[in-house]
Amino acid sequence: MGGLVVGCTVTPSPRDCACEQVEPGLEPTTEPVAKPVAASDRAVPEPAQLGPRLRILGVAQDGGLPHIGCDCPRCDAARSDPGRASPVASVAVIAPQSRGVWVVDATPDLARQLDMLADVRELVVGGVDRTPLSGILLTHAHMGHYLGLAQLGYEAGSADAVPVYASARMVEFLATNAPWDQLVRLHNIEPSVAEPGGSVALGDGLTATPLLVPHRGEYTDTLGWYLAGPRKRALYIPDTDPWAKWELDIDAALDGVQLLLVDGTFHDGDELPGRDVSEIGHPLMVDTMERFADRLGPQFELWFIHLNHSNPTLDPRSPQRRELEQAGFVIAEVGREYAL
Repeated sequence: MGGLVVGCTVTPSPRDCACEQVEPGLEPTTEPVAKPVAASDRAVPEPAQLGPRLRILGVAQDGGLPHIGCDCPRCDAARSDPGRASPVASVAVIAPQSRGVWVVDATPDLARQLDMLADVRELVVGGVDRTPLSGILLTHAHMGHYLGLAQLGYEAGSADAVPVYASARMVEFLATNAPWDQLVRLHNIEPSVAEPGGSVALGDGLTATPLLVPHRGEYTDTLGWYLAGPRKRALYIPDTDPWAKWELDIDAALDGVQLLLVDGTFHDGDELPGRDVSEIGHPLMVDTMERFADRLGPQFELWFIHLNHSNPTLDPRSPQRRELEQAGFVIAEVGREYAL
């Protein structure tokens, strides 16, 4: 078996690994204990964010940052400065009273992102956690959003019936396509259909409600997720088509939403020389800022997430980033939290 083991502390040598320290015949115990995490991976919650909350686990598009095979200035900066790097876009929903931790999407960086949740998860001492999450909410079947499910399979975490909520097409896709069907057959995951408009209870008064959004549907349709708690309501849409292709009323969809976490893949149409970004299927940041500028205020924030490595706003010193922030918009940051 290869790769990282989900729930296992990564240490310099096998001799130091907690998985090697279990005495024969002793079962691992579950206790909330500290777990060493690399400085670049450690989420740093804002002190004011207590109670049910959302935490950013990654802001990059499906390929992550740095991006495979790329030596653009942003990828080079991310390789030399871990603070400029980012896992693939994902958020966690934390229910501290019930010790519940849910994630939206299972990214290729899932193992690393679980380490970033060590302070809020119930950790297994001396072994592999077979139920590392309370559950997973999936958006769709593009690579950055579900490939991490493989980490829960036989060759790695060998998880025990982790709940997975997704659209009917996504649930069918997982059940009928290899290697995902093995996860279902071995009960590593337990997929359930989340109907748009129906809510999933997450504990501590938190709910997740799917919203069907337009996006390329090669394999499945695409969901956004309302993430609501006792205090605030957020809408997470990491992937969607340009706003002109929306048939539903976006203003109605945002009724009662205080935070929109939205697709910021590309800043503008000139970002990929030789390619028409409109064919890739994402709203441009410049269009989103124009569309929502009048809505910004004390009761509504917009954070961009799912940024492609080509996006100039990944550079905190860029004029595009400065213009965006001066207009009141935000680039999501790994570790940042929002009270729900």
